[in-house]
Amino acid sequence: MNANLFRSSIYISGLCGLYLSAAMLIPALADLYYGNPDWRIFALSAAMVGGLSLAAAMATRGTPPVFNKRFGFFIVNLLWAVFSLIGAIPLYLSPIGLSFAQALFESISAITTTGSTVLSGLDSMPPGVLMWRSLLHWLGGIGIVALGLFVLPFLRVGGMSFFKMESSDTNDKPFAKIASFTRAFMAVYVGITVACTVSYDMFGMSHFDAINHAMATVATGGFSTHDASFGYFQSLPLMWIGTFFMTLCSLPFSILILFAIRRRLDSLRDPQVGFFLGYLVLFAILAGLYNHVRNGVDISVAMTHSFFNISSILSTTGFASEDYTLWGPFLVVLAFFATFLGGCSGSTAGGIKAYRLVVIFNVIRAGTKRLIYPNAIYPVRYGNATVDPEVLRGIFLFVSLYVLLWAFGSLCMAMLGYDVITSVSAVITCLSNVGPGIGNIIGPAGNFSTLTTPALYLLSLMMLLGRLEILTVMVLITPIFWRR
Repeated sequence: MNANLFRSSIYISGLCGLYLSAAMLIPALADLYYGNPDWRIFALSAAMVGGLSLAAAMATRGTPPVFNKRFGFFIVNLLWAVFSLIGAIPLYLSPIGLSFAQALFESISAITTTGSTVLSGLDSMPPGVLMWRSLLHWLGGIGIVALGLFVLPFLRVGGMSFFKMESSDTNDKPFAKIASFTRAFMAVYVGITVACTVSYDMFGMSHFDAINHAMATVATGGFSTHDASFGYFQSLPLMWIGTFFMTLCSLPFSILILFAIRRRLDSLRDPQVGFFLGYLVLFAILAGLYNHVRNGVDISVAMTHSFFNISSILSTTGFASEDYTLWGPFLVVLAFFATFLGGCSGSTAGGIKAYRLVVIFNVIRAGTKRLIYPNAIYPVRYGNATVDPEVLRGIFLFVSLYVLLWAFGSLCMAMLGYDVITSVSAVITCLSNVGPGIGNIIGPAGNFSTLTTPALYLLSLMMLLGRLEILTVMVLITPIFWRR
């Protein structure tokens, strides 16, 4: 890495810091509107971050470097680190009493749209803090989609890079120009947010709750304005609205754009879409029937709660209508396995993602056929396209590192003194960016507030690793990356 790349990285980070400092004025206005004196905290944070960002941008401005892989890896990691630190500043300065580790954890959880929280007493929390958490969710969702659609494909480590095959990279691109695609994406993203807000508002949420929950839903983040999460509202229609929008935002945004703007129904034929919707419906029906038979819950109520909570887990949103781990052991195991899966690539969802699962399934199927006919050639396909061997290596490298990080993180949590259920579920829920874990401490009815500082730092790292597709971060620790 030469000095020019460092200067350019700092310059870009400074510009992005200016945008975040401007965003801090929104929660400041929310506090001011509701008569809360905490607006001064956000105003001070905005001035401080804005001043430092402007100074950094002015001191390092110059000719931007050519965007290559090395610069791409470095700037992606730097931007997410900067965003996380900036997001933590008003939370740390706020009188809600967070330590720096807790404020950083909350900020990273928001930016990565994980939804794990260290806060309790949300019902009486200052409105500015609640708005800031939701806004970080929403802005993080924009960054996640941009990362998956534009940056990771170029770096060939994840995102939509799988679709750089045959016709997919040329004929099926939604728009020829990135600028046009970006405008279309923002229009769809904002449009879905407005539609979700209006729907929540019409069916009983207050204006403030509707705005916050809509931003958390569309970003598949899961931060609520109430300790009881969605269970606070006790509304079946609201749960179905949440289920629809969580599922919708788990689909690839490139497909949503094609469908919304060009009315192309064929865009919905992406194999990962059908696969994702298939296991979502299967898991939800199984969970609903189990709750109905075992606990005697009315079938319509059981199915509503089941579809809501399963779509919340699989979309990695993290909302909860109630403590579903109390439904029975089958639900605990089902929810645990669902935490690994996630939504579709190119969406705001986390997890292993459906397109990788489709490819792995096709690899297994092709390998099984070759056991019977060893001399036959069975190419691994995704839809009608043949999967590039480089993509296959990337997928299996990702999944291998995913499992290894889960095992390593779980061992570290156990060394810090936590029980098995808390250890394994805390790491996987953060690595998959889901939100709540399993057990009494971090389950749907709990939070992460009692975790120690080392545990919070460990899980913060896991959230960033999961959101940046692991390889994007891991490459920075290789010596060859830093050689000229």
